Amino acid sequence: MKPYIYNTQSIFQFLSSSPLSQPLPITQISRKKKMNLLIRNGKSVVNFVCFMLIVFGGSVHSRGLLSSQDRPKPSNAAPFARWLVSQSSWGVLSTIAEDLGGAPFGNVVSFSDGLPNEGKGIPYFYLTSLDPTARYALKDHRSSFTLSEYPLGTCGKIDPEEPTCSKITLTGKLNELDAKSEEAETAKKALFAKHPDMKKWPKDHSFQVYKLDIEEIFMINFYGGPKPLTVDEYLRSGMKKVTAIM
Repeated sequence: MKPYIYNTQSIFQFLSSSPLSQPLPITQISRKKKMNLLIRNGKSVVNFVCFMLIVFGGSVHSRGLLSSQDRPKPSNAAPFARWLVSQSSWGVLSTIAEDLGGAPFGNVVSFSDGLPNEGKGIPYFYLTSLDPTARYALKDHRSSFTLSEYPLGTCGKIDPEEPTCSKITLTGKLNELDAKSEEAETAKKALFAKHPDMKKWPKDHSFQVYKLDIEEIFMINFYGGPKPLTVDEYLRSGMKKVTAIM
């Protein structure tokens, strides 16, 4: 079923001509009664607007804001993996928690692998050591980063755990970049392009750019188990320069 397409201006033109939008007769009544009638009329209009928005807007499905590229065929493992990473904007970054006996600690984080629709496949993060994720990574670089296709809106109504709703885990080492390096500056531009709010994060929190150096890839995007995919195949999928987003 196609979502309704409606024009907001048309709705308000309709409302302006609706009896609900017309003031009730207020002649020969007290000022207090006039105010009560005006308030009651206002509430009626607000309720009607809410009803119209529910009716017309309720059938509009959510869609990924970054999913502007075509979804590759699941059989094309490397392009599919690159598409999933490039189109995603957040995931779960897991590090080794020393104070929890070496247990994995997963944290929802924003990331970017390049400018929108120009991703290079390598995840970059903007983290502060005030948060456990960066603090753990500075002591033990072993990390994994998991993404799901579900937030992109391309899985339809199936459960996120279904094999046809793809998911990928990139495992490797999480390293802080030299703040003065060209790679850090380029990565920061990519992060800010995808996450503008990062520019306003507190300066005194000492946010730094981190990079996940990928060593292993686990991806399921269809029935039959994980897709065989090497890091080299992943990085070289249609790219000439893949070691950094420069």
